[in-house]
Amino acid sequence: MAKQRRRPVRRRDRKGGAASARRKSCPYCREKIEQVDYKDVSILRRFISDRGKIRSRRISGACRRHQSQVARAVKRARELALLPYVAEGSGDHRGGRGDRDRDRDR
Repeated sequence: MAKQRRRPVRRRDRKGGAASARRKSCPYCREKIEQVDYKDVSILRRFISDRGKIRSRRISGACRRHQSQVARAVKRARELALLPYVAEGSGDHRGGRGDRDRDRDR
């Protein structure tokens, strides 16, 4: 008689926790909007983090089609100076390359 293998339980199949929450629906599909407009900066700001990065689909809740349109619209709005490329100076510098270069000069 052959031994039966048990498949490991996938993360998405587990019950309970935050993972069991319902997936967000796409805000553009909900409003039945076909194309994302790069000039609509107030809506595009929802898809950008406080550091100026484009949020992923998992976080923004947009479908694949609209997420690619959002990314293109954000890049186009940045090019036309409607949106910033990076977050405005918060004064919070968390190290990185700048600190290493400063140490070399000493």
